[in-house]
Amino acid sequence: MKDYIRSVLDVVAESPFVPLEMHARKGVLAVEKLAEAMEAYCNGNQALLDERTEEIDILEHEADKIKQKIRASIPSSVRLPVNKKDLLSFLKQQDSIADFAQASAYWMTLRPCKNLPDEIKEGFLELMATSLKTARVYDKLVGELYKLLATSFSKEEIKETLQIVPEVEKLEHDVDVLETALLKKIFEHEDEIGGAGVCHLMGLVERIGGIADKSASAADRLRSMILRR
Repeated sequence: MKDYIRSVLDVVAESPFVPLEMHARKGVLAVEKLAEAMEAYCNGNQALLDERTEEIDILEHEADKIKQKIRASIPSSVRLPVNKKDLLSFLKQQDSIADFAQASAYWMTLRPCKNLPDEIKEGFLELMATSLKTARVYDKLVGELYKLLATSFSKEEIKETLQIVPEVEKLEHDVDVLETALLKKIFEHEDEIGGAGVCHLMGLVERIGGIADKSASAADRLRSMILRR
């Protein structure tokens, strides 16, 4: 047990691990801003949508800078008791959360939300809310896990914390269900929305749903990285 605790402290002490939680937080903040952008989009508030899009862009850029710092620190690490490929694979998935938030915001700015049926707007708001919840639960997982590592909790307690992963995966499944239902509604109103409108909304559904997908993927890679170390 002492050897395990010592190795855990070594993990936290190594430079790539300290900024990982900061990086995760940037992604969740971007998704929170995206939820506000979605409200603005559905309400036809272009000025607020543009403002939130700019803020998301800044957060994504900040996340990218942290990502580069983590990558640059890996070759110089004195000791890194996890597989480097596992770490980079995990980081790529986590970084995609902010990427999808940025892509979703940009996509909304391409075409105004005009004359959309209320049920489609409600569908987007529900999809966005559940995607945000998924990202927040993922952020909770990262925060709790690093807190445990930093305070030398036992291997069993770390595994218990990893039980949050199925919560993220369950929410990602819920998002998939919402995506399907929303796409069905969009096609039902194809005559009103038009072909270009349908294509635009399909792309938006895909990008917002991608946030939950990447949150679940990052949670899974994080679990694997910790348990395989």
